[in-house]
Amino acid sequence: MVNSVQNQPQIGLRLYNTMTRKKELFRPLKDNSVKIFTCGPSIHQPVHIGNFRIFLFEDILIRYLEYIGYKVEHAMNLTDIEDDVVFEANKKGIDIKALINSAADNFTKESALLKLKPSTYNPWASNNVDQAIKLIKILLKKGTAYRYKGDVYFDPSKFPGFGKLYGLDMNLWPKKKKRFKKDNYPGLRWNLGDFILWHGCRDGERVFWDEELGYGRPSWNIQDPAMATKYLGFEIDICCGCFDNLFCHHDYHLAIAESVSGKTFATYWLHAKDLYVYGKKISKSTGNIVHLGDLLKDGYEPEHVRFYLIYSNYHEKMNFTKKDFENTIKKLNELRELVKELMEQDSYGKKSDENANSLIEELVPKFEECMNNDLDVKYAIDEIFETVSELINLKREGRLTKTDCNRVLTELRKIDEVFQIIFNE
Repeated sequence: MVNSVQNQPQIGLRLYNTMTRKKELFRPLKDNSVKIFTCGPSIHQPVHIGNFRIFLFEDILIRYLEYIGYKVEHAMNLTDIEDDVVFEANKKGIDIKALINSAADNFTKESALLKLKPSTYNPWASNNVDQAIKLIKILLKKGTAYRYKGDVYFDPSKFPGFGKLYGLDMNLWPKKKKRFKKDNYPGLRWNLGDFILWHGCRDGERVFWDEELGYGRPSWNIQDPAMATKYLGFEIDICCGCFDNLFCHHDYHLAIAESVSGKTFATYWLHAKDLYVYGKKISKSTGNIVHLGDLLKDGYEPEHVRFYLIYSNYHEKMNFTKKDFENTIKKLNELRELVKELMEQDSYGKKSDENANSLIEELVPKFEECMNNDLDVKYAIDEIFETVSELINLKREGRLTKTDCNRVLTELRKIDEVFQIIFNE
């Protein structure tokens, strides 16, 4: 941490809030503390680099908030009982834990390799069914939810302003009652109808809880708000996720939490665009899934992958190709070589150039100016690269002293508290 929050420049951190569709000055609900909920992975299969693109954007956000002086309380859930997981376990006739433990362990290891900061809380959906039931019971009592043939559904018409995050036109809502029983419907952007909260147990199902709601399990729709509210409460500062969460998921999340509490759930909503691979959305059917392990086997470093995935505007869709990946990481390799040259002790000058001091003093302010502009990581790195290049030219000409170089390294270490790409320590 280099600055206290109270000493931040007037402009401060500005973030693009999906709810208001504009950049807003970030102001926490409570003093210097920030509560953030981020949608974690479904852990029945390995996490790919498209998932990590989202998680790394969130990691940069959290690290930068801490850098400017906030204490961050972060919850990232692990989804282990959604439809896809349950159906796979039932089909194979195995315990759900046996199916997901390997994927969960792999996610933890790869997150560490990519230097994702550990969350304050990493709740598993299966360990928090009690909170899901608690919320459903409140919704039933309020009449926002209802039972139907052993299931429980949420009626969006009972929540004023439903779809406000996405900007859903409720005039499109069907007049005739429709119910959507599955957790999600791939290819269908919006389910215009009542959505499921509790799956009543069907014949042959192996994953269920014997609860007062009946034999069954909580739907994906209730799992995230259950974990978010259990660990962070009903009023948080920021909720993050991928752009696809804007279709149904985050509005479901918001409607459930606010129906229960009557309070605004999240002040800021941030969404990152997807990573495509060779121009197509990542999917099994396309066969274009790329995992971190694939790139490591090709000889790349975890920092190369981290750099590639953060060196962009998170609002813009990325398109991975091997050529683009290799061209991008050259920038990191060049920056590291420049930093290595700064450390070499046989070429220090005896006297500083008159421009050296101003260049060194510009490093951190330029970084903060870019980051305060809605986390503009790419521009921040480009500015750092340009300034360090100028300083290296002075060093090569014998116009940068040992003291100057040490000051540069000190400033770069401050910056790398957020980026985690320059120093392998």
